[in-house]
Amino acid sequence: MKDKITVITGANSGIGKAAAYKFAAEGYRVVMACRNLAISKPVQQEIMASTGSQTIDLMELDVSSFDSIQTFCAAFKARYDKLDILIHNAAFLSHGETEYKLSPERVELSFATNAFGPLYMTELLADWLDRSHDPRVLNACTTNIKNFFDPKRAIEFDNLRGEHRATRRYSSYKMYGDSKMAFLMLTFKMAEQWRARGIKVNAIQINRVKLSKETVAKMKSHWKALAWAQNLTNPHPSGMADHYFYLCTSDSFKHVTGQLINHRREIVQPASNEQGLNQLKNIFGSSYYPKYAIEQSNVDQVWGMGQTLIAAHSS
Repeated sequence: MKDKITVITGANSGIGKAAAYKFAAEGYRVVMACRNLAISKPVQQEIMASTGSQTIDLMELDVSSFDSIQTFCAAFKARYDKLDILIHNAAFLSHGETEYKLSPERVELSFATNAFGPLYMTELLADWLDRSHDPRVLNACTTNIKNFFDPKRAIEFDNLRGEHRATRRYSSYKMYGDSKMAFLMLTFKMAEQWRARGIKVNAIQINRVKLSKETVAKMKSHWKALAWAQNLTNPHPSGMADHYFYLCTSDSFKHVTGQLINHRREIVQPASNEQGLNQLKNIFGSSYYPKYAIEQSNVDQVWGMGQTLIAAHSS
């Protein structure tokens, strides 16, 4: 599999690190796309020593920055002649943060990192994915999107550039969930856009998993204590990394695109009933996602904003 090239963002900790280990152990050429090279270099060396692989590359990437994404993609294309698997694993997760932070493109940082950055990166690498015989893109989603089973929940499209940050209380937890819902909608749209080119784009719904020390350290106050407590019983990231590998390599998902897949490797369906008892079943189950994700007006707003940002950066 040494001719199979896999890019994993956020590959220096948590599920990303476990996924880099898994793909390397299986003989794939792995590109660890990470923001902090000083922290990531020892991780790269650790994985190489553990797997015996000499085909693990480390490249700098800040997914929240369009300039960084553009630089990474240009460097990747100069170094490699194709891309087989692209895993958007990196995420901005800073629960308890009260300050509204913007990306270099002046977009709320959760949305820049968790949604619009991956969209831009995939668009820039689409022609390299075209060169693969079996190109697959996997987007890391979350069970947090279940909050959208609440009929009052909606993405604050009018505040994604901080337009109302002086009058609206910032909730990093809500913005994280909103950005992941946006990422799911972008998954569906990207799959539709690139279906004819044979590029498969799916999302995986991350279930409970032990959070890395680095992720927990970024959290504030009681969120940090809650994360440590949950880590006592949450499963290790290696299990989810196995799911990453299976969805990106198995024949079972070779022709699947535009789907959300749960931790049982089952395709999750849009809920047809979100009222009463069914709402509770949806929240505590893993078979359905909120129909908010497929409402055309919502999809159009997310896609339109992403394309506007990309066009502005390219002009």
